[in-house]
Amino acid sequence: MAAGAFASNARNANLRRAQLRFLGAWTADGAFTVALGIVAYRDGGRTAVGLVGLLRMVPSAVAAPFLAPFADRGRRERVLVLMSLVSGLGTAVAAFVVGVDGPPEIVYALAAFSTIAGTVYLTAFSALLPSLCHTGHELASANVVRGLLDSVATLVGPAVAAVLLQFTGVTAVFAVAAGSSLCAAAMMMRVRYQAPPRPPAPSRHLLPEVSEGVRAVARNRDLALLVGLASVQTFTRGALTVFTVVVALDLLQMGESGVGTLTAAVGAGAVLGSGAVSLLVGTRRLGSWFGLGIAFWGLPIALIGLFATQAVTLALLACVGVANTFVDLGLLTLMARLSPDEVLARVSAVLESLIALSVGLGAVVASLVIDLSNVRLALVVIGALCPLAAAAGWLRLRRLDLSIDLRDREIELLHELALLRPLPLPALEHLARRLEPVSVPAGHIVFHQGDVGDHFYVIESGEAEVIGNGQPLATLGRGKGFGEIALLRRVRRTATVRAVVELRLQALSSDHFLPVVCGFTPSACRAETSIDTMINRSTPRDHPDEPSR
Repeated sequence: MAAGAFASNARNANLRRAQLRFLGAWTADGAFTVALGIVAYRDGGRTAVGLVGLLRMVPSAVAAPFLAPFADRGRRERVLVLMSLVSGLGTAVAAFVVGVDGPPEIVYALAAFSTIAGTVYLTAFSALLPSLCHTGHELASANVVRGLLDSVATLVGPAVAAVLLQFTGVTAVFAVAAGSSLCAAAMMMRVRYQAPPRPPAPSRHLLPEVSEGVRAVARNRDLALLVGLASVQTFTRGALTVFTVVVALDLLQMGESGVGTLTAAVGAGAVLGSGAVSLLVGTRRLGSWFGLGIAFWGLPIALIGLFATQAVTLALLACVGVANTFVDLGLLTLMARLSPDEVLARVSAVLESLIALSVGLGAVVASLVIDLSNVRLALVVIGALCPLAAAAGWLRLRRLDLSIDLRDREIELLHELALLRPLPLPALEHLARRLEPVSVPAGHIVFHQGDVGDHFYVIESGEAEVIGNGQPLATLGRGKGFGEIALLRRVRRTATVRAVVELRLQALSSDHFLPVVCGFTPSACRAETSIDTMINRSTPRDHPDEPSR
């Protein structure tokens, strides 16, 4: 199953390049986080680790929503290149400051600067990925691969940091992270794709554009639930950045390299979990699996507080990594499926902003709880938050699965049409949201030749006969569409369509059909070719399979 997901991505050159860039960027981030934790611990102990975690994330939480509209306005891959360059250069300067024993405050400021770039990158990448896919299955496969690469990066980044810390020092870790980010920027320059059509921005003012992402989440209760659960999970993740340092250095006496070892255990579990999560690519129950992933993200952390030995801690952190793959697949796929493409970067920015804030808060709260009580109690209390939140949202997650199941069937129906097959997934999602069910009894007319055309129709079940100038021209069944000529050529209906048996149709009004089909170059070209072919076939000397209408 994992091989199938990778094969799907490998066949798509743009997906392949974008995913490799993601691997490089997140490997750099994993190494960077370990090095930053060591700098903070040397500077001010475990309290400093928590405060630096918060101070690193707060500027990102504030800035991301204001920068995300630029990813919705233009080419998202260009935003990725720019953010990779910014992150790489900031990390390189941090390496220089540490190398010359400069003030750690400068390193903290550079960390915040690089984190802003990383957060904006995530919003743009999450918004770009659906545009490189054509079906929900391909998007789920892409997110499986993304999750696996994230897991590999979570393993490799800290592992490289642990090795470098053992034989060199923090400066080398920062330098390697900077090089990885800059290489990732070079990879992204090779991505070429046809962007889906997007309506023009309703306002040139930044604040209304920023608030549109917030409104999109607030209007959709399912989106709001996903964002809320993700915030609880990332709050726990922020606490884990403190726990790994404190548990390694204070509780288990593993030394500085032990911080990298414990962090790498999460990545190792995530790599193992990626094989299991690939089995979910074809499932229509991603919401339920997302909820289980949230629950099992926190439970092992609580158990570490009860059974804190080195072997048990490593095993439980690996379980956190496994759960993380289920969270990532469900969250990334469902967020993309529920959000309109024209505001997807801004919706992702809302998520990333809350994630950045909750990670920082989690780090600070973990430090405070440890200071007020002890490490073991802090692990139990904070680890229990995710299971409780997942239980509270379980019923709604189940209902979300049912709605996505229906949407998938509608998209599969649209994808059967040669006219719509070139469209990327966001465009098909846009059309599926606007389908209108229509039933036509046997023997009744859908429309007459000469009528004004205002809808395009897709046959969901049944059989229709096409009649031109009183002569039967063709019979159409499931997965066939009709009515496009009148819309695309702005003429009256060129044929009559009658239900042979009861018809169940899905209709698209011209206001929804035309902007998508004509706004996306490949589908517009295919539409013109199809129309010319149907018109030629409908002449008396031909024997058409599918005539003009």
